[in-house]
Formats: sequence, C-alpha cells, structure tokens
Amino acid sequence: MILLLLEFLKSQFAIRVPQVFTYFSTRMILASLTTLLITIIFGPFTIRKLTELKTGNTIRVGDCPPLAKIHAKKKHTPTMGGVLILGSMLISALLWMDLHSIYTLILILATIWFGLIGGFDDYLKQKHGNAKGLRGKKKLFFQLLFGAILGAYLVLPSLQSIVQIDNFFQAPSGKVYGSNGDQILLSKQLYTTYFLPFVKQPLFTIAGSACILGVLFSLFVITGSSNAVNLTDGLDGLAAGTTVQVCVVLAIFGFLSNHGEIAQYLNLYYIEGSGEIAIFLSAMFGACLGFLWYNGHPAEVFMGDTGSLSLGALLGISAILLRREFLLALIGGIFVVEALSVIIQVLSFRLRNKKRVFLCAPLHHHFEYMGMKETKVVLRFWIVGFILAIIGLASIKFQ
Repeated sequence: MILLLLEFLKSQFAIRVPQVFTYFSTRMILASLTTLLITIIFGPFTIRKLTELKTGNTIRVGDCPPLAKIHAKKKHTPTMGGVLILGSMLISALLWMDLHSIYTLILILATIWFGLIGGFDDYLKQKHGNAKGLRGKKKLFFQLLFGAILGAYLVLPSLQSIVQIDNFFQAPSGKVYGSNGDQILLSKQLYTTYFLPFVKQPLFTIAGSACILGVLFSLFVITGSSNAVNLTDGLDGLAAGTTVQVCVVLAIFGFLSNHGEIAQYLNLYYIEGSGEIAIFLSAMFGACLGFLWYNGHPAEVFMGDTGSLSLGALLGISAILLRREFLLALIGGIFVVEALSVIIQVLSFRLRNKKRVFLCAPLHHHFEYMGMKETKVVLRFWIVGFILAIIGLASIKFQ
C-alpha cells in the first residue's frame, strides 16, 4: 500500500519521494518494526479481551495424566493469542509489501485461510471444554486443499493466466546463471526444481506428468510444517522463539535470491520478486518477537492453534516459494524432531502392545517428565534451533 501511495504522489503531484522506501531491505526493517510494535502495544488489550471471553488453555491429559498437574497453573491462561500475531502480520503486509506481487497475494490469503482453520479449532476447544477441537480429518482436509491449489497454480500456466489481472499478480519467474549463459525460468520450470543445502546443483528436476509428485510434495511440506509447529507449541515461548530463528534464515535467502548479481555470486537461483517473501517473513519475525514479550515464561497468553497452525503453514509456503523445502527441514529441525517424536510414540503404542518410547510426546514433555524445568527445556531447544539456523546460513557459502 505504501508503494502505491508513493507512486500516486509522484505521478499526480510530482512530489519527490525518497527512494529508500522502495528498497526491499528498508521495507523488511519497517515490516518487522511494525509487527513488533503492534504486538507489544496491543498485547495487553488482546490479553484482556481473550480473558473476558474465557479462552482459557485446555490441558491434554488423555495419554499423559501427570501433565495436568505439571501445567495446572496454565489452565486459565488465555489462548488464541495468534489473532494478535496474524493481525499484525496482515497490517504490516498490506503496508509494506507490493500489492502487485503474486507472492503478496499468496501469503496474505494463506494467513487468512490457516488463521480461520486454527481459529475455528480453538473455538471448538473452548466451546466444548476439551482439547479435541476440530476433527483431525477435517483439519487435514482444509490444509491439503490450500496446498493443492497452490501446488497446482505454480505448475499450471492455465491457472496463472486466470489469476493475473493486468500488471497485478504476474506468474512467478526466475533465472539460473551458468557458464553457457543465463537461462530464464518460467514458473513451471522454477517450481519443479529441488535443492539440497550445501549442494550447488539442483537435486533433481521433474517434468511432464511427474509434476503431480511436485504438487504432492508441496502438500506434504505445508501440512507437515503446519502440524509440526502446532505440536511444538506446548511450552512458554517455545514455538514463537523457534519460529523467530527460522524466519530470519528464510528471509535472508529471500532477500539474496531477489538480487541478480548477489544470487549469481552465491550460486543461488534468482527468483524475481522474492524480496516480497523476505518482507513477509520479516513481519512474521517481528510479530513472534513481540508476542514473546507476553508469551515468555510465565506466559500471559498462548498463541493457540490460531497461531501455531498458521505460522507453520506460512513457513512451509515460504520455503516452497523460495525453493528451500529441504533447508526448512534443516533450520526447522526442532519442529521436525517434535513431530517425529509423536509419530514414533503413536506407532510404538500401536505396534508394540501399548509400549511407549518416550515418557510423553511431543519431545519437550518427555524432558519435563524427566524433571527438567520448563524454562531450561525451552532455552536448550532455542539453542539447538540457533545452531541449526547458523548451519543453514553457512550453506549459502559452503556449496
């Protein structure tokens, strides 16, 4: 919106507008500051309203009865704080992102879509006073639906032509630099190529009818990331703090991939307009950082599924748009391990005559059962996440 306003002032009133506001780096900074200030300033109001609505936290006790005793003090802490995170992100995106960009449209729609899924899930939990919420199959269906639409759009020119309106929402494109000259990549070529961290050349490229596998892989990344962050959101500040670190790394990749010379020097694919993704991730960074102001131990508010399902999905979508799905698995290793701990626990319980591998799953509750204090569990998970983020950044040069 700011870009459109500046363009209007320049064309209609010949007002000289400082070019600094058009730079991606400037808008990344302003986007993060906007969400940071909104979450901190409106945090007390949001907490007060959520408390009045009696959105107290529901505690899962089915397969881990002692959990109710460990987290008894959190029972009346308001949840659904994700509305504050997502609301600030939407405001920041509308202010600082280019409204002509297809990436802006995708990320804003995804924020609303997954926010509604998580919000309805939280609403049902509060209404029925238990931790079940929206049925798993229904939740998965709506997650997969968005992933299917996005995956199909990225590889089908016919869908791209429907979405494009004049200069608005042009299909993504990129460029690869090589010794034999530069090659322009259309959306289908760009989004059927996959990369591994620390490897210069693409891992593989799919074509023809095999593109359906690419769509299925996008479904897996989005739903997997969404549910993995949701599972990680079990201790004060754990999900928000880990998300902050992942956002920083992906935002840096988005910024670097948006500059031809830098991308060529670093052996990255140039993705036109990927700086808009970096701006959105910067907004997410500021929102999660501001949310930590109130979500740090002892938490005054929880993000709920409204926040965790959405943040995870948005990280997955951003990684897909930047062609960094496997990088997300690396820098988001905490999320991956948390999800795997639940899968392993369930399989062990079903296949090994109700025997468990962990004292409780997800993994962070296992350490709580071992007697480790919540703050120490969160801090150590943050440290591991920070190490993985550094490794992910190192992959820029070591390839």
